[in-house]
Amino acid sequence: MPDSSSRTDPEFPETRNVLEAECLRCPALVDSRECISWGTGDLEADIVVVGEAPGFGTPDADRWRGGNWTGKAYTSRHSGRRIRSMLERIGYAEDAYYTNAVKCFPADLDDPTTNREPTDEERETCRTHLLTELETIDPDVVLATGKHATATVLEAEGETLEGFLETVLEPTRCDGLGVWLVPILHPSYQDVWIGRLGYEPADYLEAIRETLAGVLE
Repeated sequence: MPDSSSRTDPEFPETRNVLEAECLRCPALVDSRECISWGTGDLEADIVVVGEAPGFGTPDADRWRGGNWTGKAYTSRHSGRRIRSMLERIGYAEDAYYTNAVKCFPADLDDPTTNREPTDEERETCRTHLLTELETIDPDVVLATGKHATATVLEAEGETLEGFLETVLEPTRCDGLGVWLVPILHPSYQDVWIGRLGYEPADYLEAIRETLAGVLE
């Protein structure tokens, strides 16, 4: 059972699921992060929400500073607020655990406040943390937000992601992991792609609710 410790934060009182305190596995990420963005939420949740990696965040914000500063996944002003609001609106706010495929902020070399895409090596190195979380929580569904999160889960299953948009809201059974994988758009890119997939915002939200309900029955 992993060590779970709590950082005092009245806005996000959930316990951080600390798996490896002061992890030093990825030197570039160690240099760019403020703190590790560990998973947070109900350790008996039916749904594990997996993001790509924490962004730089907003250190001076009153609440939504982001995992790079709070140490808690999906606590950023844009992505965190949006995905948590989505889960609340479809009735799963109390039954979700939030984490990332890569736990540390991957800074762009040209602008240390902008995030780059995690490398394949970083995703592979951090995948053991995600697998530990899935084993501990034993969810029914992994709600993967974005291409990198989806690819990480599929790679853990021994599969390869060929095209991301074709997988959105298409449940895939991962027998090795014992979960249903449901990919959705990453909150940061949702406004760009939602129309191209043929959805209005309200319809997209309802489609997520119906898809989750279908695999959780």
